[in-house]
Amino acid sequence: MLWIKAFHIIFMVTWFAGLFYLPRLFVYHAMSDDAISINRFKIMERKLFFGIMTPGGILTILLGIWMLSKAGIDAYGGWLYVKLALVAILIGYHLYCGKLLRDFKQDQNRHSHIFYRWLNEFPVLLLIPIVILAVVRPF
Repeated sequence: MLWIKAFHIIFMVTWFAGLFYLPRLFVYHAMSDDAISINRFKIMERKLFFGIMTPGGILTILLGIWMLSKAGIDAYGGWLYVKLALVAILIGYHLYCGKLLRDFKQDQNRHSHIFYRWLNEFPVLLLIPIVILAVVRPF
């Protein structure tokens, strides 16, 4: 079970690295106006989303489900339900980033770099309580 947990944490870190970096790429992409930079950002964003973020997210979720299936959801306290709700929000954020990626790919971005700077902060608001709930297990 500890190996499963270790890889769950490793892939969670990988997932969050992408969740932190992709909106930062969106900031720079939204500020770009030359074709070379725009095409470079499209490549970087696609590789990050499909090569790092999505596999990291999928493996994080699958390993989490595996741990839950081994111990049973009743083996945990109420903190787990809150954590799972936050993870569901995180999945929604991930999918929203995918929608924004598609908009950039099609040259249909509708947001300013300031919007993406604020969007970049959202994963932190989820990471902090998720880690506290998993480690401290307050209830």
